Amino acid sequence: MPSCLGLYIENNLIKYAKVTKERDLLKVESFGVKFYDKIGEAINQIISETFSYKIPISINLSEETYQYFYFFNLLNRNDLKKAIETEFDSYCFDKGYNRNALETRYALVPDMQNNEKIKAIYISVNKVEINRKMQEFEGNSISCMAPLAMAIPNLADIKAKENSLIVNIEEKTSITTMVEEKIYQVDKLEEGMDIILDNINAKENSYAKAYEICKNTTIYTMEGKELGQEDENLYLEDIMPTLYQIVQKTKTLVENSTLGHIDKIYITGTGSIISNVDLYFQEYFPSIKCEILKPYFVPDNIKINMKDYIEVNSAIALAMQGLGYGIKTINFKKQTLADQMPDWLKMDGNSKKGKNSSSKKKTKSIFSSLNLSFDLKAKWDNTEKWLLRLTSGIVAFLIIYFAMVTFLKVQTDNKIAEVELLKEDTREQINLADKDVQALNSKATNYETMTENLKNYSNEAQQKLRTKNVIPLLLTRIMNVIPKGVTLTSIENTSSSHIVIQAQSKEYDLLGFFKSKLIVDGILSPSTVVSTSGVKQSGIVKVVIEGDLP
Repeated sequence: MPSCLGLYIENNLIKYAKVTKERDLLKVESFGVKFYDKIGEAINQIISETFSYKIPISINLSEETYQYFYFFNLLNRNDLKKAIETEFDSYCFDKGYNRNALETRYALVPDMQNNEKIKAIYISVNKVEINRKMQEFEGNSISCMAPLAMAIPNLADIKAKENSLIVNIEEKTSITTMVEEKIYQVDKLEEGMDIILDNINAKENSYAKAYEICKNTTIYTMEGKELGQEDENLYLEDIMPTLYQIVQKTKTLVENSTLGHIDKIYITGTGSIISNVDLYFQEYFPSIKCEILKPYFVPDNIKINMKDYIEVNSAIALAMQGLGYGIKTINFKKQTLADQMPDWLKMDGNSKKGKNSSSKKKTKSIFSSLNLSFDLKAKWDNTEKWLLRLTSGIVAFLIIYFAMVTFLKVQTDNKIAEVELLKEDTREQINLADKDVQALNSKATNYETMTENLKNYSNEAQQKLRTKNVIPLLLTRIMNVIPKGVTLTSIENTSSSHIVIQAQSKEYDLLGFFKSKLIVDGILSPSTVVSTSGVKQSGIVKVVIEGDLP
């Protein structure tokens, strides 16, 4: 019977469920919720408690994003694949994303708005995030890594021609739109249980206690309050604002839906452990049936409360994905040679008796394929027995050797590809750093230019101020030394410090005395003072005296 261990992992807690498939029947063998400080230790403890040492493990992705592209449905498979990749490359170019740093998968659904088109749900996640998750499971067998929003519909018993929403309130909230039993769209909300648990943890200083508080919290509906029930929950103020935001955004999504109508809303995730959360949704969607999502294959059992299964819905859905349910193309775990090796080449921990029986079957198969004419029913002597054992041992060794070599080569190639990816990313970061340095140098140059301009402006302002004050002072000093009988007809400041004075008098000696006073009293710089020879007209002598201010 094939089995798979589903692990839904988020900050501080892990939900786990071991699911076994026998023909078309599914059975949840063990399940639970575990809080952790060190994730590696918690994973190993879960594997030990569920006896899942050698069975495949299916886990959830984190931080995945969704884009939607539309194409005509007449394209063949190869052309459609190229068109989808081209659209995503263009999207990455427009957004400035490094396409090589992203791992992608996509699923195809009919476009409900146009029968001639097909819709591609394109999922992308950073390869660094995938590698981080793989490192957390080092030494354990991961067979499937899928986005939870695409796996959660595995649990729902959705009827044909039924449009529904699956509101999965986990660490973050995802809303999966289902149309006629197919995933049509995924919307992700920032609001989720991480906000609620963080708020309660801030008061209680324990995520485990915060989780239990949510399990023991009951939301009283409007109908309940009308019956006189009083709200005695102390933590509703930490819970209700986030739930209100989720309900309102779900309501907006329903109102803006192009599908025409929504028949049912399923609520699941950690948020579903809060009592009456389905009734709370029902108050906002009176025309749509709202209910808690239950695994369709789990019967009501008086020994185990159905709420215990619902609590780990996410883990059950991931385990079903690992068992082959849902959309197979959304598995982000690259299949290695070890994943494809037959069971008899793997160390499965069977009993000695089982190993001997398997060895006989392998020996018979190997010799049949080699067309050796040994009569296995005849009695063999010791030489034949030793020859058979030696030959089978050599063949088995060669098979295992080549299998391991091939496996190691594939792993080495993967590591080399990862190193190249990291090198490319490092080069891009260095280029960005160089651009930042150039931008800083440009800013520094601009700063120096601006500083120099400010200095020049300051000097000019000071010069203008100095000149402004000098002229009035010059006039005052000239007034004090001008002799009686000398008249100034004009004083002109022809440049910043050069002064031209036109004076007249009836006597030459008065003009000469005035010039001397300008020099002796330092009103004009002595070395720069010059004057024209006097010109007498109508008994008036006119001269021009020039000089620089000291």
